[in-house]
Amino acid sequence: MQKTQYEYEAVTLLRSHNVAILSTISKRHEDFPFGSLITYVTGQNRSIYIYASDIAEHTKNILNNPKSCLTIFSISKGDDKQNSSRLSIMGNFNKVEKGKSLENCKDRFFTFLPKSEEYSKMHDFNFYKLEPQNMRWIGGFGEISWLKDESWKLKEPAWANDERSMVEHMNVDHKDVVIACLKGFYGINDMKALMIGLSIDGYYLESRNKIYYIPFDKICLSSKEVRKALVVHAKKFKGVS
Repeated sequence: MQKTQYEYEAVTLLRSHNVAILSTISKRHEDFPFGSLITYVTGQNRSIYIYASDIAEHTKNILNNPKSCLTIFSISKGDDKQNSSRLSIMGNFNKVEKGKSLENCKDRFFTFLPKSEEYSKMHDFNFYKLEPQNMRWIGGFGEISWLKDESWKLKEPAWANDERSMVEHMNVDHKDVVIACLKGFYGINDMKALMIGLSIDGYYLESRNKIYYIPFDKICLSSKEVRKALVVHAKKFKGVS
């Protein structure tokens, strides 16, 4: 499934960041919008997870009314801020309940934001999941669109339960590909680079305590499609000097 240009840019922004502005509907102040800075992690599909304290104002708001909006933005030093990329995602935040879903969420969140694991020692922190419903993309002046692609609402991919074994396979049997892709995409040469996660849109590499996202050209819903996409990158980046 080929991505449109706006979708590709929007998803790359979403996947390569982990800080956003969360807007919720205030319970305390007459339904005024309430904004707060939060960290987030994306799922294998395009669902979004936050780890929030029960005493946080945005958590109280979510529990009272789950309608929320997450805004992710990218502003580089010296850029025209009005011409910067940003993505607003609307949907309902719901608490991740006990069971396999919670364990998978916890494992993914602490993989990408390991410092957050310290909060697990506190009893008032819980995970909440946002399923995207309406997406507004602004890539700069004139690059504005409501994203209607159904890929934002897809269920978990067929390889969902095999992610860990697929990642381990790449790190053990195809370490040269991992190293080559990091160097080819980011210009970073690190013999100790590791793949740490997959999504339908791309994969994540860790190097020197930093995480780097590399996008696929197409959405990968099966393990065969993931393999094919990685082979394309291997051929493209191996031998990059």
